Amino acid sequence: MKYDSIGFDLDGTLWNALDPITEAWVLTARKYNVNEPTSDEVASALGLNKVDLMNKLYPEMDYEVQMKFFDEAAEMCNVILAKIGATLFDGLEDTLSELSKHFRLYIVSNCQDGYIEAFFEHHGLGKYFCDTEHPDKRCLSKGENIKKLIERNGFKNSIYIGDTQGDADAAKFAGIPFIFASYGFGKVDSPDYTISSVPEILNIVL
Repeated sequence: MKYDSIGFDLDGTLWNALDPITEAWVLTARKYNVNEPTSDEVASALGLNKVDLMNKLYPEMDYEVQMKFFDEAAEMCNVILAKIGATLFDGLEDTLSELSKHFRLYIVSNCQDGYIEAFFEHHGLGKYFCDTEHPDKRCLSKGENIKKLIERNGFKNSIYIGDTQGDADAAKFAGIPFIFASYGFGKVDSPDYTISSVPEILNIVL
């Protein structure tokens, strides 16, 4: 199949931002005088929408407090990441540069406002992407957001890359093939394709 576009998850697919994310959540937890999450706990919640994430990390917390906590942690996270960035996976920019010559590239992530922008701001990679989407106030699922972006851009044959079962389910919902980034944080049952490094994307789509 000749693809016209390639979608990407962000965390565990394009970069590893676990340490700065954990730092932001620990600092916020201290402010709220609640248990500080470990990096493993934060990693297990990456890719969830904010309601599911807070229910996973702080199920005993009232909903209103959960949302306030999340917003404060998210804003701190954005500030830290825009300033210091995170660890890009090996070969990322060279691969994006080559892919962008042949395909329209986009990001759909279950992240907060400003997070993708922080990724672009520090690492200067926004030039390779034509569009992005993340949950807005309607809290659409990742699959719904992929469909929304595809329809908005008129893509006919897209493929999505991510590192969790949630990403695979989202691609299936959107009716497009899925590439599992096995170097990321999760596990996936029966992906269409599997890669162990970013440059291997080229072997699949070109």
